[in-house]
Order: sequence, then C-alpha cells, then structure tokens
Amino acid sequence: MQTAITIDALRVLDAIDRKGSFAGAANALFRVPSAISYTVQKLEEDLNVSLFDRSGHRAELTPAGHYLLREGRTLLDAATSLAHSTQQVAQGWETTLRIGINSLLPAECLFPAIRDFYAMGVPVDVQIIEEVFAGTWDALRDRRADLIVGADDISKPAGNFASQTLGAMEFVFAVAPDHPLAQVDVPLSEEDILRFPAAVAADSSRSLPAGHAGIFHRQRTLTGTTISHKIAIQKAGLGVGWLPRSRITALLESGELIEKQVAEPRQPISLQAARHATDKGKALMWFWERLTSDPAVTDWLV
Repeated sequence: MQTAITIDALRVLDAIDRKGSFAGAANALFRVPSAISYTVQKLEEDLNVSLFDRSGHRAELTPAGHYLLREGRTLLDAATSLAHSTQQVAQGWETTLRIGINSLLPAECLFPAIRDFYAMGVPVDVQIIEEVFAGTWDALRDRRADLIVGADDISKPAGNFASQTLGAMEFVFAVAPDHPLAQVDVPLSEEDILRFPAAVAADSSRSLPAGHAGIFHRQRTLTGTTISHKIAIQKAGLGVGWLPRSRITALLESGELIEKQVAEPRQPISLQAARHATDKGKALMWFWERLTSDPAVTDWLV
C-alpha cells in the first residue's frame, strides 16, 4: 500500500507548528494559504485521522497531530542528511571511513590525524576498529575496514592491496616483579617458560589463519581480547610472554614489569599500512597520506 505521508506534507505540518498558523506556513513555504489547507486536508483524509482541532479560534494539533509531527521531524532530518550525504558522495567524499588498527599500536596514535581531519570540516564519520594479529588483514580483506594501520607482513593474504611499511615493532619478554621468573639470573629457556601460563591476546581474524607467535605448544594460556588485556595480565603476574616494547616503556621504567633475557629472542616484526589498491575515496586518501608518515604512528616503531 502506498503511504499517504510524504516529505512535503511533513514539511507543511512542521511549518504550521513553527509559524503558529496556516497563513504563516504559507509565507514560510512561499505558497498560497489554500495550498497549505489542501495538503493538510488530503493528509487527514488519506490517514483517516484529524490532525488539527478546528473548534477554537485557531486550529490546534490533536494528539495524533503532535505524534505525527514529532516522528515526522525525525524523517525530515533523515531526508536532509540523505541529501547532504548524496552530494558528498558525488563529490568523492565517503560518508564513513573505517580504520582498522593492530592492537600492537595504541588507538591514540590515530587521534592527531583525526583531529586535523575534523578541522577541515568534512562531514565524514570515522570509525576505529581494533584488531589483533591476522585480524587486521582479515578486516581489510573482508571490507570491515577501509584502511588498516599496523598490519604485520607475516599474515598478509593474497589480494590487490596497496601497502606502505611504517617501521618495525620490537618485543620484550616481560614478567611482573614478584613473578618467579623475575628471580632467574640466566636467559630463560623453553623449559623455564613452560612452567607458567602464557598471557595471550586472541587473534581477531574471522577467516584468515590465526597467529600464535611466542606461545609454546604445551604451554597453558590465559587469554584476553586485546594487547591491553595481555599487558594487564602480565602486570598482575598471572601470565608471561612477549610484549611490544614501546607499549610498556613506562612500566619497565617504573619496575611494574621486568624485562627478561630469553635463550631464543623474538625478532622485530615489520608493520604496514594497507588499503585496497582500487579504492581512492578522498577521506581514505587523506588518511593514507597522513598516517603513512605521521610521527604519532611511526614513533611507536623502529
């Protein structure tokens, strides 16, 4: 069934309420009063309800009229937003940009770029998506993210991606100061480490093979969903493992975590920014140019 409610009818109803009369609405909408009256009358007939009480000196909205006006203004706002968004897309700007960031990096490293982007006054919504390990590439490949920052080069899938190396992340094997391994004076062996649970950040990949770097096959695990959880677990002495050095510098300096030498050190991993090579939206390309050389990002790396 075709609805009787049109955007034009809602605009007329809104104008009558704002201007206080049919005549005022006619002036505001540059129409003759009879056109305003006809629009309201037709809407009432089509809905089979009275929108105005005309028994007094001036027409007043009925409860049904108040309800239609209140809900209708939501539709008017949505229509205006849709018109602006359509014009925005026609000009090459996306309505939303989703940035996936590897949990190895703090989300705060994106904030300076986002602040400068907002200062441009472009009405693009920005969404930050935190991913862990292969989940970063997975988010880009499956288009949950338009741009990814901090993706490792180990789990990169096949595909037509544009990528830019940001730097390398160094890792530290860290334990709490009251953890038994803190008292071991020689480089830790696999057997030393196996005696205690590994703190793990679960790979967020939905389809790519999950990573498990730095965990021994026979080792018990205590799993969180982000690197921040993993840091908290190790700080509490509930688990051990490798952590990104730049994320725990302050904890190492304060003694809340202790760096331990390990018989088989973990090598730094290269991190990249990446996007689909064929995507060239204006917001995407602005963030691509900014984040691939932004010290707020690269200063966390070597």
